[in-house]
Amino acid sequence: MIVAYYAAQTVDFLRASDEQVLGALAQHHQHALEHQQRNAWMQEIRYLRQVLAVVPDGFLFLEFSIPRVGKRADAVVIHGAAVYVLEFKVGSKSFDRYALDQVHDYALDLKNFHAGSHDRAIVPVLIATEAKTPTHDMVWAADGVATPVLIGRDGLVAVFDQSLPQTVTQVPLLAAEWATSGYRPTPTIIEAAEALYRQHAVVEIARSDAGAKNLQETAHCIAQVIEASKRDSKKSICFVTGVPGAGKTLAGLNIATLRKHGHQDEHAVFLSGNGALVDVLREALTRDQVSRENCKKTDAERSVCQFIQNIHHFRDHYVDTVEVPFEKVVVFDEAQRAWNRDQTSKFMQTKRGHADFNMSEPEFLISVMDRNPEWCTVICLIGGGQEINTGEAGLSEWLSALRYRFPHWAVYASTVLADPHYALDDPAKALLIHDDVQKLSDLHLSVSLRSFRAEQLSAFVSEVLDGTPQAAAQIYHDLGNRYPIAITRDLAIARTWVRSKARGSERYGMLASSGALRLRPEGVHVKAAIDPANWFLNPKGDVRASCALEEVATQFDVQGLELDWAVVCWDLDVRRTADAWAVHRFSGTKWQAVADPLRRRYLLNTYRVLMTRARQGFVLFVPKGDPDDPTRPPAAYDALYATLRACGIPDVVGV
Repeated sequence: MIVAYYAAQTVDFLRASDEQVLGALAQHHQHALEHQQRNAWMQEIRYLRQVLAVVPDGFLFLEFSIPRVGKRADAVVIHGAAVYVLEFKVGSKSFDRYALDQVHDYALDLKNFHAGSHDRAIVPVLIATEAKTPTHDMVWAADGVATPVLIGRDGLVAVFDQSLPQTVTQVPLLAAEWATSGYRPTPTIIEAAEALYRQHAVVEIARSDAGAKNLQETAHCIAQVIEASKRDSKKSICFVTGVPGAGKTLAGLNIATLRKHGHQDEHAVFLSGNGALVDVLREALTRDQVSRENCKKTDAERSVCQFIQNIHHFRDHYVDTVEVPFEKVVVFDEAQRAWNRDQTSKFMQTKRGHADFNMSEPEFLISVMDRNPEWCTVICLIGGGQEINTGEAGLSEWLSALRYRFPHWAVYASTVLADPHYALDDPAKALLIHDDVQKLSDLHLSVSLRSFRAEQLSAFVSEVLDGTPQAAAQIYHDLGNRYPIAITRDLAIARTWVRSKARGSERYGMLASSGALRLRPEGVHVKAAIDPANWFLNPKGDVRASCALEEVATQFDVQGLELDWAVVCWDLDVRRTADAWAVHRFSGTKWQAVADPLRRRYLLNTYRVLMTRARQGFVLFVPKGDPDDPTRPPAAYDALYATLRACGIPDVVGV
């Protein structure tokens, strides 16, 4: 990857002609150089010539790559021990919010993901060339990233001077070492999908350090299975496991895009039963393609919909026909959520009119792909402990179908598939240890990438939900400095907390269990449906967006997706008794205890999903209750609050 289109000591930049600098920029520019872009570059070059004469010992990068978001900062200046990220708005008389968030995002991206910037002062600067420079002091966040500085034609030299006290004790940066120090991004699934769909390699957008499981290894392992299946005319299936946020969906999207672009005859497709995830990814890819190619939205939608499909639509299409699917490579996201035999048969008989249908969803889906006369490969992405709905089959139905109906299929499984979190019953465990099942360690993703600040988050959440507060508190002792979690009894304070934490275009939102029906007196209406695409994608200022903190999303809206910061609202559907979690559902006018073990697990998993959605931190809101309302007893909320505090979670302070 080209770090920057142009890189030079400032003294060399000052000696070079405008045409030489412009020629270097144009050489790396992958599109036709339009007059508007050329004019903007020329104005930036002339502007920088005037300013950088005062820092001849500095270093200048033009069009510096920010891979996680697939964009380039206009300029980065290394001066002394500080990094200055410059974004130009040539000809602008004002500082618009989008540009302000953009330059702030670039600075935060360097701080969080660029190794050479972790312990350095970073100053984002927005330059509107026709605006007057406002008067303001430089404000530094705790991590050493300044609040974006706004300047007009003049003011950059003053920015250099104002930032010196922050860096006076630090060793000056060596630009060459800084630029090549390593970039370890963890994009959101939306950012990753957009980058992969543009044919960026996963190595450009995802962590590949020794501390994280390299997604490339998983992709390479699956590619070998596909090539062997194609070569030997075999049918194969891979079970890929991973902890929450480990990159299972990213791995699936990666293999699907690689096969789609490099092997078009395979017609690779990414399928998910998660309707919200499908809607959000489709809309994100459509909007991105429209903005990049200036095409009609309907044309972009048509292309995207062929690549990402709802698994239920795929199923319903093939139940009405015996045609052979043209897809040879199919990725099933969250395959553990496929329906069991009873749920599938009931749906097909009552909703689709197939009175004799008697298969589980896994069995039927395998039977569809088995129609291919030559070869095919199915990749099942499995999340542990995330079954949240009645009738979800887990892994047992997949293994049973393969063993008894499709023994000719080659089965490749993650080495941890027998772990208790994957909810295998005894017959399924017996099937898993069969000699025909090949175990591959590269099919397991063991480290959470969602939370780049806290790889221990999933372990902490597990201890909380396992009812072991002391163990949870021990993990939080190491976790809290890198990944803030707090608790409050006041929803207004919770909203203020996430707003105060978010910077740039970081997203935040309010989450609650679909069973949290007695949060309604607090203004949290879980039965009011959101539009996931608008909630996750629309900008701040739109009341439908997550950042408005008006609409609440449930586990069904957010599973597989993520925010930067979250308010997690906790009701009495999961409450604490003397020594265990008790699970309830609200029916009519009262809470009723849930005795069924499977249903209890689903409801506990709901909170596992909610507490693993935030990449950077979250605040828990536990109501105080109402002594005059028997459905909201203060003592029950107090016990819940006390348990969560015992897990090491501190009260909100300083808001």
